Amino acid sequence: MQINSHLSVLIHDLAKKYGGRTALEYKDYGGTQWKHVSWNEFSNQVTRVSEALLALGVGVQEKIAVFSQNSIHYLFTDFGAWGVRACTIPLYATTSEETMQYVINEAKIRYIFCGEQEQYDKARHVQNLCSSLLKIIIYDRSVTIAEHDPSSIYFDDFLKMGFSITGSGEVEKRQQSATWEDLACILYTSGTTGQPKGVMLSQGQFHAALEENDKVLPLRENDRALNFLPFTHIFEKGWSILCLTKGVTLIVNTDPREVQKSMRETHPTCMSAVPRFWEKVYAGVITTIDNASPMKKKLFHRALQVGRRHNIEYLSRGQRPPLSLRIEYELMDKLVFRLVRKQLGLENAYFFPTAGSFVSPQVEEFIHSIGIFMMVGYGLTESLATVSADRLDMPYTIGSIGRPIENIDIQFSDEGEILLKGPTITQGYYNRPDLNEQAFTDDGYFRTGDVGYMKDGELYITERIKDLFKTSNGKYIAPQMIESKILVDKYIEQIAVVADQRKFVSALIVPVYTLLEEYAHDNNIAYASRQELCSNKKIKAMIADRIDTLQQTLAGYEQIKNFTLMPEPFTLDKGEITNTLKIKRNVLMKHYAEIIETMYEEK
Repeated sequence: MQINSHLSVLIHDLAKKYGGRTALEYKDYGGTQWKHVSWNEFSNQVTRVSEALLALGVGVQEKIAVFSQNSIHYLFTDFGAWGVRACTIPLYATTSEETMQYVINEAKIRYIFCGEQEQYDKARHVQNLCSSLLKIIIYDRSVTIAEHDPSSIYFDDFLKMGFSITGSGEVEKRQQSATWEDLACILYTSGTTGQPKGVMLSQGQFHAALEENDKVLPLRENDRALNFLPFTHIFEKGWSILCLTKGVTLIVNTDPREVQKSMRETHPTCMSAVPRFWEKVYAGVITTIDNASPMKKKLFHRALQVGRRHNIEYLSRGQRPPLSLRIEYELMDKLVFRLVRKQLGLENAYFFPTAGSFVSPQVEEFIHSIGIFMMVGYGLTESLATVSADRLDMPYTIGSIGRPIENIDIQFSDEGEILLKGPTITQGYYNRPDLNEQAFTDDGYFRTGDVGYMKDGELYITERIKDLFKTSNGKYIAPQMIESKILVDKYIEQIAVVADQRKFVSALIVPVYTLLEEYAHDNNIAYASRQELCSNKKIKAMIADRIDTLQQTLAGYEQIKNFTLMPEPFTLDKGEITNTLKIKRNVLMKHYAEIIETMYEEK
């Protein structure tokens, strides 16, 4: 049974029910052994954070920032802050100093919690540019604090500050006065101009979202959920809190590079993920099979055929497979699929919510065929994650984004844009009335920027109408902001950033040919044509160095990782630019599709 209390008291209520059972599994920073935190200890640590925040003088609805990879300290901080009615603002661990400075100044943040050395160093660098920032609190004890830095302390020393509050009843008073209208979080997402916008999420939104998601995500007390995405991401934050409300053990993966290792070590039953994760699983399995013996290869392809018929042609449509097919599937599952799942650490796979960007039907079909329920869904930060999702107990269609959750009103504009209204939808962007006016219709529906339609109770998306890209890792990219930074270079005439539904950012670049030719002449670079000039390795290396310099202020996921120098400019005659010289992205994506695909080929 779900416990869906106000977030200020949720962990304490869960501790009353589950007591000494394991709530969290984790590794210390740099550690190798998995450790356990009971529900009672979780509750105790949350209380200590609440007391320490009160000792610091944190006020009702004051904003505090968390700038860290996932960790148990992150969870203690979130729930401890909610325990005194504070509002948390999460920052991605790779956030640029420029963005961090903007957020701290706009939200007037006094206290920022940092995870490791990289996050501390960045916070320290911007502190003098942020007049409100008083103190940096560091999770990882191995972080080296700069000399002459009296404003930074380690997390365990921060907790000791709360001893003066212990037993005073002050924390309980805050909790008793908490309301559903309280802001729980402000999540900053990239805008099309590059200026982040803060999505306001209230306690009432969380309560409504947790209630509705519980109806479609049938978690069990004995489930084990591994964190894959950062807690900064609303998908992971909402999913993790949902897991906690059901008594699920949360496996906190601190190092995102070790997710697959963590899976094999901890054997999760559930995990939220982005499509890129399953793309890698698909590519890895296919590569293994391609290198296998002819007999094994034949067996695997036969197994895939059986898995597809059993899981896609019958189960996905709500139909019972014939007895002969069920028997053959059990055999193939035993001979092939169980071994694949074991290699992934998913021997006990239950279901895996997947969202954040376009899901390849080919990959979705493959994952279902090998016996893993990839629960495709759709949502936004503004909707507190879920708008729709596949169901375990209902038919689903490969290519759809699931069935809408209850209590969300979905309408479509004349252009087909998906419009949303309901208790899980944000009230707007923090301190941005200009954006709020644009984001909502006159009758109060939120404009998603996605074009779609409903068919047989399932939602489908056809395209995005907002000029905001989303990588296959679920990160938002503002192409115009990136382009504006690169276009200041003297060697670059035109640029078109590519990122939507891709695993990293790339770009098509039209150079200033006369300057490029001069550089080639001065550096003894021979070429017979403009095509040869643009494809020269030394030329590309020079441009790459200049781009790297220009994009230093961007977060890692926003930076251009690959590019192609174009031998011909984008022109009005070819329909690639407008009369005002703005690029037409859709046209460029079609004209240069082959070049773009080449930039994403696995090396």
